[in-house]
Amino acid sequence: MNSPDIFFPNLGISFENVSRVVFSPFGFDIYYYGFLIMLGVGLATLCAVHEAKRTGQDPDLYITLLMWGLAGAFVGGRIWFVAFSWEQYRHDLVQIFMLRAGGLGIYGSVLGAVLVCCVYLRVRGLGIRQHADTAIPTILIGQAVGRWGNFFNREAYGVYTDSLFAMAIRVEDARGPITQTMIDNVVVINSAQYIQVHPTFLYESVWCIAAFGVLMVYKRHKKFAGEMALLYFTVYGAGRFFIEGIRADQLMFWGTNIPASQMLSAVLVVGTLAAIAFERRRLSGTLM
Repeated sequence: MNSPDIFFPNLGISFENVSRVVFSPFGFDIYYYGFLIMLGVGLATLCAVHEAKRTGQDPDLYITLLMWGLAGAFVGGRIWFVAFSWEQYRHDLVQIFMLRAGGLGIYGSVLGAVLVCCVYLRVRGLGIRQHADTAIPTILIGQAVGRWGNFFNREAYGVYTDSLFAMAIRVEDARGPITQTMIDNVVVINSAQYIQVHPTFLYESVWCIAAFGVLMVYKRHKKFAGEMALLYFTVYGAGRFFIEGIRADQLMFWGTNIPASQMLSAVLVVGTLAAIAFERRRLSGTLM
């Protein structure tokens, strides 16, 4: 066997020459991470525009929401990452603005985008619920595509595993924590050392695609405006709760050993399910 950059030993799949850079126009590197995020955003927007046309809404509004949402996503994602990695930045605040070095929290990005878009809709005097039902579920498409940026970056991987989907990456390429268990089970191929980890980016990508499919089927049966948006947070939160449990690079809630994203996932699942149940009871007239 040659010495690939990344391989899946139990699936017999290997990848060579896996670069982090897509291309370099005029000497400026365009990274897969950013490229795939933008591709995912573009595909999500196309889905929202298609749904808007199908339901008689103004499709141009969703292009505008995309622009506002992107701003909110980058600011929110950065705030989330910096807030839960404060020790990394507290002595060098300039690094907070060095976005090319990486560091965005997906939950911060989602919440930032949703908040900014809700404010925009409110200022325009437009209903939030219907537009949220159209736009928010398509975020799953963006997440499914964007997560593959972690593959090219060799980051956001899980703890050691030798399961069917175990992924092996070179030790020197890993952009995340390397635990003692990983070192104890290091694989050597032609003098190249590899750690075997859970490809959590892959798990999340597949989960997002499956969740999007389920929501698209369910939308015909929704009972109230806003239900699809709530269900997005329910299904994504449920998947993220379990995936976050095997991540090697968890961002911990301040002063605890509780992963921030896992805690928020649990809150979102419980909170959105309660909101859905409350609204359904209210509509059925059984709410006392």
